[in-house]
Amino acid sequence: MQHRNIADEGDSTGEEDGDEPTMDTGPRSGDKRPTSSRGGGGNGRKKRASRLSEYEFNMSALASVLVTRRSGYEWRHSTETVSRHFNNICSHIVGLAPQLIGPPDFDNIPPVIANNTRYFPYFRDCVGAIDGTHIPCIVDAHLQAAYRNRKGYTSQNVLAVVDFDLKFTYLVAGWEGSVHDARVLREAMSDPAFSFPTPPREKYFLVDSGYGNQRGFLAPYRGTNYHLRDRRRLGGDRKKELFNYRHASLRNAVKRTFGIWKSRFRILRGVPHYPLRTQRDIIIACAVLHNFLMMSPDIDVSLTAEEDDHDEDDMEQGGDTIGQDATPSTQQDEGHQTEMGRFRDALTESMWAYRNQN
Repeated sequence: MQHRNIADEGDSTGEEDGDEPTMDTGPRSGDKRPTSSRGGGGNGRKKRASRLSEYEFNMSALASVLVTRRSGYEWRHSTETVSRHFNNICSHIVGLAPQLIGPPDFDNIPPVIANNTRYFPYFRDCVGAIDGTHIPCIVDAHLQAAYRNRKGYTSQNVLAVVDFDLKFTYLVAGWEGSVHDARVLREAMSDPAFSFPTPPREKYFLVDSGYGNQRGFLAPYRGTNYHLRDRRRLGGDRKKELFNYRHASLRNAVKRTFGIWKSRFRILRGVPHYPLRTQRDIIIACAVLHNFLMMSPDIDVSLTAEEDDHDEDDMEQGGDTIGQDATPSTQQDEGHQTEMGRFRDALTESMWAYRNQN
């Protein structure tokens, strides 16, 4: 499928076409920008990290909701000068995405799983969690219907894969807010330009039921209540509820990542009036900086804990009921759902048996 090219849609900035530089920083399809890598390291990575540290210092505009006029006033430069430097720095940081975002580790069991009897050995083959999130954007009137999400505001739908260290291992930005999460994932998997990190046969990502339970993607049971903060609410089909509870608790890593990311870079709560391509690149640049900061030994642990509570409330306020699994599009997909369904049932029985023995 040929994706709509953002550059052809018109940018609501008053700038003439061609003013926005083209940034060749990795594979793309249309202008949906994927970020992943399967290489890099050594002295080159140290130099890039040094460059990133310098850019991080100069990227204060990305860490707040400052508009260009205010930045220009504070820095005693014209809005044109501030905008030009902003775009240059953003472009350089996006260029570091292949080195700092991904790929997932398919070889080792994450410590958060290996060291916790709630998760091990049941989720030992889990390699991360997937979810989508909406980032507000500003578009021209003729694009608003496509970018308006179900909550009523215009946004970009961002697909992310995260690890259990709360870092991005894959990210795609640029999809219209009206597009369903499952379609974004399906397109990322089917189009080689997106370089989606498809897990090996025995490995899988945790997803919600909107993505469907299929090979490589483990979803919770549908129609089953659970609540992350109170295990005593388990009732009804307690086996499935126990599985859903632990699944949700582990998958909460992606919600925590989004919470920390958006709290750290408040510009993501309302991206300024830049061209759509720049708005997309701001999202990627913030993800790159987030990963860089999460690698630091001086990471603010209190921020992580605070966002854990905040995001849990946002996801599970009053509990949740899992919806319908995504409908398989082919007979092969239906077979994969059946295979993963049997695997999920086996995990559930194993969890329940161990709990009753202890």
